[in-house]
Amino acid sequence: MKRLFLLISLLVLSKFSAQTWATEDQYIQKFAKYAVEEMEKYKIPASITLAQGLLETGGGQSRLALEGKNHFGIKCKEDWTGKSMKHTDDAPNECFRVYDDPKQSYEDHSVFLATRKYYANLFTLDQKDYKAWAHGLKKAGYATNPRYANILIGKIEKYKLYEFDDISSKEVQFAVLKKYPDLKNDRAFMASIEPAKVISKEPITVKVPYKPTSYAQQQKRVENIKTQAEILSSMIIKTHPNGGLRYVVIPEDINLQLVADKFKIPEVKLAKWNDLNNTYLRKNDILFLESKNSDGNTPTYKAESGEDMHDIAQKFGVKLSKLYAKNRMNEGQKPATGQLIYLIDKKPRN
Repeated sequence: MKRLFLLISLLVLSKFSAQTWATEDQYIQKFAKYAVEEMEKYKIPASITLAQGLLETGGGQSRLALEGKNHFGIKCKEDWTGKSMKHTDDAPNECFRVYDDPKQSYEDHSVFLATRKYYANLFTLDQKDYKAWAHGLKKAGYATNPRYANILIGKIEKYKLYEFDDISSKEVQFAVLKKYPDLKNDRAFMASIEPAKVISKEPITVKVPYKPTSYAQQQKRVENIKTQAEILSSMIIKTHPNGGLRYVVIPEDINLQLVADKFKIPEVKLAKWNDLNNTYLRKNDILFLESKNSDGNTPTYKAESGEDMHDIAQKFGVKLSKLYAKNRMNEGQKPATGQLIYLIDKKPRN
């Protein structure tokens, strides 16, 4: 009887171990692409991001990963306005962010590191020095486990994740296929690889002009990314006096798509709600996160010097088309300085 129990136990343990190994391999196969894409945008080593994902999710099997698509255990914090879930971590029933797609979790993880001042020193490290990054994360207080850095390094070296630090997002799926040849039988994975271009048999010589400022340009792009992340993190949702509409004030010039991504709202909706004809927002612009009202919260307003009807529509949370109609004005017509603008009732006929 004891022998039978021992045999069953060994079989169960064997199956569990195999599943754990397979799960971590499958996690790498599925999410290496996201890690490399984030590396290109934020200069965080793909090996570090992937190892953190593996560790935080238990190979993709944690409750946060399965139910909340949260792969890095990022808590709500005061600036989170999206969906959330309760989960016991450092304390009972803590608030954690919930995403619609794991890709959003990877992006948020990058923004989290790039915009917190206590992680700033990480971005002075060699992007390919995964050991320095692992110890830097621990030193900055990312995790309380005293072995955190060594655990990350162990994951990276066990699965040779450092190989992903040397490739581009266009090459990553081919690298995964090389690492896991059996994936050639996986139709879904193979469909994610772009068809290889036909290569000419004749040798082609390509002249690449030397650009002495290319490194400076690259650094400038990195700084731009960091600046954009800082701008996004500083946006605070406010409520407008006209019916409590949610809006933000744009702190610096920025592209609408970045704001749309931050608040998980389609760009086309933001453009429609705010009567925008372009996708570039300027400092101090008012941007509503929901559809504006048909009426204002005050009867009239005197137009100030330099204001157009769009400025007034944004100031009072009124749809631009309704504002033109109330004031018997044609689309594109500008008000004169001091002109009385009607916000609730229609302007009387002369």
